[in-house]
Amino acid sequence: MAIPLVAGAIAGVAYCNAKYNIARDVRILLHLGSVEKQTMAAVKEKRSNIFYLLEKTAASKADDELCIWSRSGTYTWREMILRTHQFANYFLSIGLKPLDTAALYLQNSPDFLFTWWGLLSVGVIPAFINCNLASDALVHSVRLSGAQILIVDADAECQARVDGSVDRLREEAGISPVVYTDELLAEISRFDTSRPPDTLRTAVEGQQPAALIYTSGTTGLSKAVPVPMTRLHAGILMTKVAGWQVEGERWYSCMPLYHGTGSVGTAQNMIAGASIALGKKFSTKTFWHDVRDSESTGFIYVGETARYLLAAPPSPDDKNHKVRIIFGNGMKADVWERFQERFNIPEVLEFFNSTEGMLGLVVHSRNSFGRGSVGHHGAPLRLVLHNMYIPVKLDPETGEMYRDPKTGFAIREPYATGGEILVKVPDRMTFPGYYKSEAQTEKMFAMDVFRKGDLYYKTGDALRRDNDGLWYFLDRLGDTFRWKGENVSTAEVAKVLGQFPGVDEGIYIYSSFINFFSPLNNPLANVYGIALPHHDGRAGCAALHLSQPTDFDPAGLLTHARRHLPRYAVPLFIRILTSDVGGLSSHNNKQDKVRLRDEGVDPGKKGSKVPGGENDEIWWLPPGEKQYLRFQDNDWTRIESRIVKL
Repeated sequence: MAIPLVAGAIAGVAYCNAKYNIARDVRILLHLGSVEKQTMAAVKEKRSNIFYLLEKTAASKADDELCIWSRSGTYTWREMILRTHQFANYFLSIGLKPLDTAALYLQNSPDFLFTWWGLLSVGVIPAFINCNLASDALVHSVRLSGAQILIVDADAECQARVDGSVDRLREEAGISPVVYTDELLAEISRFDTSRPPDTLRTAVEGQQPAALIYTSGTTGLSKAVPVPMTRLHAGILMTKVAGWQVEGERWYSCMPLYHGTGSVGTAQNMIAGASIALGKKFSTKTFWHDVRDSESTGFIYVGETARYLLAAPPSPDDKNHKVRIIFGNGMKADVWERFQERFNIPEVLEFFNSTEGMLGLVVHSRNSFGRGSVGHHGAPLRLVLHNMYIPVKLDPETGEMYRDPKTGFAIREPYATGGEILVKVPDRMTFPGYYKSEAQTEKMFAMDVFRKGDLYYKTGDALRRDNDGLWYFLDRLGDTFRWKGENVSTAEVAKVLGQFPGVDEGIYIYSSFINFFSPLNNPLANVYGIALPHHDGRAGCAALHLSQPTDFDPAGLLTHARRHLPRYAVPLFIRILTSDVGGLSSHNNKQDKVRLRDEGVDPGKKGSKVPGGENDEIWWLPPGEKQYLRFQDNDWTRIESRIVKL
């Protein structure tokens, strides 16, 4: 009887470990202490600059071992280090010095990495500027960085955007562009390959930023977030012990390096010892060719990458690759399984975080468990983080954190219900803040939340966690609106509309994004709440981009929406976008609702915020109708005059 009992006990332990992830969580918690000690020791020794970690990894590799693959050239680990030294010595030759800032307006290429590492090796802080920005947004981002130099990609469109604002850049930011022409890059290749002295790089240490990375700008002009050297140092060490990397790994990424997922993900992979493959930009036509030719075993994704690839015609080569794992954020539940099956992807490493980096979640899915989630905590982590990641009730009218009128304190929600996630912090130094913006930084904190004197960071994201410890994204605060006494989730409405033939959320890419993603010319649903005269709350509106205006089926869409949504959540207005811009997306494929919401359906405002929006069609659902009708100027007058009440 002993053997069956032992076997049963082993099976029971295995089941509990799979269900509660005890072993994994304990390993993570043990490594956290070790990583913290190593990071603090590096600070004490003045070696927290992540360039030291890169050097150490490179020194452990054979001189002829591949480090970087790209269509423009390949580099061994030794070549990568020597090329980085040449860039560093070039920067010193033009007068850059420790604690200066250099703004990078570059597309993906090995030169981006040589520039980043070269700047850090001489103590200069890089600011990653979205190379699709122009005009006000470009000038704002460069000026905010306080950079002494703007390094510009030789790409003709990049140069044209910068040239269009060059006078303002000189006058308002005091900066002139330096273009990475073939001639300049050839000149840099003739610089000395000697290693810059340690005294230069120790200026960028500890809480100094390894880079300035900008927020997506979906709620206004982008804010710059300094990524502290200690945070990146610790994150890299955790990557090395997390068990996600295996010997001989090669990671492909065509996600923009100016974006946090692309840059930090690539840096972590390199320093963990993996070689990397870089794509200049995403294209469904070249993606799998790059993956196959580079022999990549993993790739980094952002946003709707999986959906774009699924939208491409099936190919006999769909499974002809070596990819075992993918890493990124934004994998939607409705494409997750289809993507894994079609392309034979065994493992998905989905994470949830923001540029600010204060709420870190990750789920490592090797089977159906975890699909559609954004993170997973086993039993030990749930216990440890019970009073650190806390969902709180929201005020249905304001969308802000609700406070009890009697006590003034917030109300904690059950994890299964979810709410805005607050992160307990010991002090304001935990969040490095927005660069040169104390006022915006202060808005991210909440004091006296559950007791006098406590301090929390407000993520602005609503999530829930189920009984298995899986986290699910609910909404970005401000996206939920109140109508007819009910809370309406824009994400839920968009998901339903995306299931209607001809409306597929997230596939269409607007023109300023084309430099990164290839357009697929499919429609997109963007849902938001609008204010109406003499009405409480906000009425639902969905902005749709259709490849052909005649594709809109006003009766069919309403029937579909009513079948799958509560009556109060069915959009009362539909906006058919005629412009390729339409204010719909930011550089990293996050929907921009602000301009659409500000215009609403007032005919006098149409096109005032949304470029090209004056030609958009508005449809609406008058009381008692069975399909959407065209919204005319006199319909707005009837609402203003209280003749129509919705």
